[in-house]
Amino acid sequence: MPIQQLPPHLINQIAAGEVVERPASVIKELLENSLDAGAQSVVIDVEQGGVKRIRVRDDGSGIEKQEIELALARHATSKIGSMEDLEQVLSMGFRGEALPSIASVSRMSVTSAVESAQTGWQLQPDGGAEGQKLQPYPHPTGTTVEVQDLFYNVPARRKFLKAERTEFNHLEQVVRRLAMSYFAVGFELRHNQRESLRLPPAKNQQEMDRRVAQICGNQFIEQSVVIDESGVELRLWGWIGLPAFSRSQMDMQYFYVNGRMIRDKVVNHAVKLGYQDVLFHGRFPAFVLHLEIDPKLVDVNAHPTKHEVRFRDSRMVHGFINKTIKRLLGELTPENSAVNALPATVTTQAGDQSTGSTLPLNLSETAGASSRYFSSPDLPSQRQVSEQLAGYQALSDGIKQTVQLHPSESGAAPMGYAVAQLHGIYILAQNEQGLVVVDMHAAHERITYERMKQIHAENSLRSQPLLVPVSISVSRREADLVESSQDVLDGLGVSLDRSGPEQVIIRAVPSLLRDADAESLVRDLLADLVERGSSTKMIEAINEILSTMACHGSVRANRRLTIDEMNSLLRDMEATERSGQCNHGRPTWVQMSIDQLDKLFMRGQ
Repeated sequence: MPIQQLPPHLINQIAAGEVVERPASVIKELLENSLDAGAQSVVIDVEQGGVKRIRVRDDGSGIEKQEIELALARHATSKIGSMEDLEQVLSMGFRGEALPSIASVSRMSVTSAVESAQTGWQLQPDGGAEGQKLQPYPHPTGTTVEVQDLFYNVPARRKFLKAERTEFNHLEQVVRRLAMSYFAVGFELRHNQRESLRLPPAKNQQEMDRRVAQICGNQFIEQSVVIDESGVELRLWGWIGLPAFSRSQMDMQYFYVNGRMIRDKVVNHAVKLGYQDVLFHGRFPAFVLHLEIDPKLVDVNAHPTKHEVRFRDSRMVHGFINKTIKRLLGELTPENSAVNALPATVTTQAGDQSTGSTLPLNLSETAGASSRYFSSPDLPSQRQVSEQLAGYQALSDGIKQTVQLHPSESGAAPMGYAVAQLHGIYILAQNEQGLVVVDMHAAHERITYERMKQIHAENSLRSQPLLVPVSISVSRREADLVESSQDVLDGLGVSLDRSGPEQVIIRAVPSLLRDADAESLVRDLLADLVERGSSTKMIEAINEILSTMACHGSVRANRRLTIDEMNSLLRDMEATERSGQCNHGRPTWVQMSIDQLDKLFMRGQ
């Protein structure tokens, strides 16, 4: 076949393969056009999951009569006009592909009117055919786009569509996502002439909370905190779920960059690190987060569907998100938490064991217990870890110091004051709100762990030379990185030397990791450095060991505590970061209000 110029109609159908995947794709493109037009209200009517009919009507600025035909031409847009505009685009759309692509695979009509016009105008480019003329049509200021019989002329694509309910669920999810980006816009969605979603405009924090609750559920709002932090050229705001409100999958994670819903590995990793040490294994955080950034620092023209972006300085973005979330979660101690209660129902099971040998609560003896644990045949001997454990003797000033407080003296303590111990496992305390139930092992484990991390950080990462250096093969890029990143490696307690173009020798690792798989650790470390310019692999591995030490060195079940010891534990919880969860992500305490207790006994009913 000789080389030939493809007809415009076929070009549009090829482009539609990238832009129009299913009815949800059509809704996304049409809603983005409405939002870019400054709409304050959008009404969506859908039939048969969007396959039979989709109509989007907005009250935006509308399209001038002489521009309606041009709007359906390929690469015709009002969003950008130069490369400079593309490099700092803030509109949702900018390529000028959506309308001609949709028109090429459906029966579409566009009706629009501007504020100064006496009438609206309608164009019906059936299947993208040329020669259709504008017709006058009564219409208020704004635009209505109607799409019927999607893929009627591309039967192969139509066969890939799912059941009506499935397609509508995808479509509805697109509306929900955009609604949590444009809070000032009202959305109404009807399916088969039945109302499915009505979201009035949200113009203050209370109304925004209400909209998020309507989309994500009331429990998310009740178990989340509002975040609004600004940095150099960055602002992060939204809602982050408490660690106790975790999910079995990543189905409640919404992240926006300058109002655009995106999926990004840098962002996902930063959020994951922010929740480090507080999530149960295999669980995922829930959040609705908005990142505002100078548009020149982000490339939105990185994917056909615009779901992905590229940050000019991904390290800056990663560090800002990670540190902000980690700091906020760390500050959520019982003393200053905006949320007074954790969920009373926990469906997950702990990965640690709360029962076992009885150990003293005194932390000077806890350090000795850690030594006994590490002297097992499969772990370093007591002599090998004596250097690290010497620093942990400072922990003896923690819970050992008791405070003579009683429930009758003050109601100001967030965790209240102990009144009893239940089955040697739980501490029952009374505070101003009602009853607090504390898992003493989980709480003590978190306190011990945080103090161990602090002491270890103050003593810095000490290196342990390997008896036999390990030689590993790496990529040339990783080998170059070893030579240029010696300061970073030294700060992580790792000593690496380049011995060839693609060869590296491991000479030392952090002392707490001397029995770990040095080759795997270094490979993970170099992979992180290549991808993000930094790495947390060594810190994560050390924290895992400290977590295990804290778990085995914390007070166990059936250990009888005095009232003073229980009150001392409660006070330490109030002063300890992330004390709402143990090292494994289990809740450490729950609050039951007086109203909840009254309902149990039908008081006042």
